Amino acid sequence: MKYDLTVIGSGPGGYVAAIRAAQLGLKTAIIERYPTLGGTCLNVGCIPSKALLDSSEHYHNAAEKFALHGIQLKDLKVDMPQMIKRKNEVVAQTCDGVAFLMKKNKIDVFHGHGSFQDKNTILVTKDDGSAETISTDKTIIATGSKPITRAAFNYDKKRVITSTEALNITKVPKRMVVIGGGVIGLELGSVYARLGTEVEVVEFADRIIAGMDKDCSKELMRALKKIGVKFHLKHAVTEVKATSRSVTVSVQKRDTDTTFDLKADYCLVAIGRRAYTDKLGLENIGLGTDDRGRIEVNDHLETSIPGIYAIGDVVKGAMLAHKAEEEGVFVAETIVGQKPHIDYNLIPGVVYTWPEVAGVGQTEGQLKEAGVPYKAGKFPFKALGRARASTDTEGMIKVLAHKETDEILGVHMVGPRTADIIAEAVALMEFRASAEDASRMSHAHPTYTEAFKEAALAATDNRPLHI
Repeated sequence: MKYDLTVIGSGPGGYVAAIRAAQLGLKTAIIERYPTLGGTCLNVGCIPSKALLDSSEHYHNAAEKFALHGIQLKDLKVDMPQMIKRKNEVVAQTCDGVAFLMKKNKIDVFHGHGSFQDKNTILVTKDDGSAETISTDKTIIATGSKPITRAAFNYDKKRVITSTEALNITKVPKRMVVIGGGVIGLELGSVYARLGTEVEVVEFADRIIAGMDKDCSKELMRALKKIGVKFHLKHAVTEVKATSRSVTVSVQKRDTDTTFDLKADYCLVAIGRRAYTDKLGLENIGLGTDDRGRIEVNDHLETSIPGIYAIGDVVKGAMLAHKAEEEGVFVAETIVGQKPHIDYNLIPGVVYTWPEVAGVGQTEGQLKEAGVPYKAGKFPFKALGRARASTDTEGMIKVLAHKETDEILGVHMVGPRTADIIAEAVALMEFRASAEDASRMSHAHPTYTEAFKEAALAATDNRPLHI
C-alpha cells in the first residue's frame, strides 16, 4: 500500500489535514491507535467536556434563575447517569461524523499504533499484536498530547484523576480538589460546582488562567466564587494520598512553611499536558524531541527529516484544537506547492465556563512589557440590555488599540457567548481594522455583540454610548 501522505493521529489536526490533502488530490491514509476517530478532543476533551458544561449550566439555571423568570419547579435533581449518557451520545455522533468524512473523501483508515520503520515506511501494530506496513511519500505526525501527572500525586484513575476520568463520574461528589487554575481545571471544576460539589482550586501562580489578560482572570474568578468555588492561589501541592473512598491533598503556601491538608472525594489533576510522541519510532529516522516531548519544526512545520511534518500539540505553541486544524490545512497545502499562512497572534483562546472567557491578540500585560503605546476601552455586560434580559450580566469586553494608529491589538472578553463573539474580533484584526472601524459597524440590537462595539467606542476616544 503506497500513499502520497499518511497522517498519524486522527484528532482535529490529523483528520482535518487528511481531508484537505484528499481535497487536493493526494492519496491519503490516516492511522489511529484507538477504536474511534477524533483523538482527545472528540473523545475525552473538547466535545464531552462542553456537553457536560452545557448540562451543568442548564441545571444551575433551573436551580438558581428559573424562579426569577417566573418558572417554578419542584423536586429538581441531578440525574448523573443520564447526563453522562447524553455526553457519550454526543461523542459517538461526532466521532461517527469524522468516520463518515473519511469515507466521503476516500481516505483509508488504519486502526493501530503507528511507528516509523524508516522515513517512508510506517508500521501499524494492532491490539491483537498483528501488524502491517504502509509506504508513504510524506507523513504528518499529529499524535496530540496527554495530561501531565506527577509521581507525588499518585494518579490512580479512581480517586486521583485527570480530565479523562472526570468526564465519567456517575455520582455528584460532595467535595473535589482541583490542582491547577488553568482552562481544563476551571472548566471541569465549574461543571461539578454547578451540580453542587464543593470545589477548591489550588494554583501555584498568583492568578487563574495566567496566560490570558489579567482583567479576564479577575472577572472569571469573581464569577466562579459566586457559585462556591474556593481558591488557594500561590500554593503548591506537595503530595496526594488516596484511599478507596477519598483523597487527602497536602498543600504548602508558596515561599513559606505554612502547610495544610484538603480532604475530598476526588482530586482532579489539571496541571497541563505533554506532547504524546511515545513509541513513534522517531529514533529510526533520526528525529528527537525536547524535554516536553515536542518535535522541532521549521516555518513550514517540516521536521529536520524532509517530507515529515508535525502539527498540533506535538509542536510548540498553544495546545488548541483549532490551532491544530489550521496547521493541518497549512501542511496539506504546503505539500502541493501552495503558499498558505498562519498568524499565530490571531488564534483565539477560549475558556468554556459560564460566563465564557475569550481573547485574541496581545494582552495588556504583553503590550506594557513590549513598550507598545496603547489605549484601552472596556464595557461591562451589566450595562447591556440584552444581558439584563437574559440575566447574564457578569463580565466585560476590553479592546486594546494602538495609541497612535488606532489599530486593534487585542480583544479580551468575559461574558455570555464570548466564545462566539471573539470571531468578530479575529475577523477585524485579520484585516488590521481600527477600533473606530469596529465602533462604526452596525450591531443588531439587542445583542451581546453590542458590548464589543461599545468597548471599541471606549477605546477610540472614550465615548461609549451606554455608560
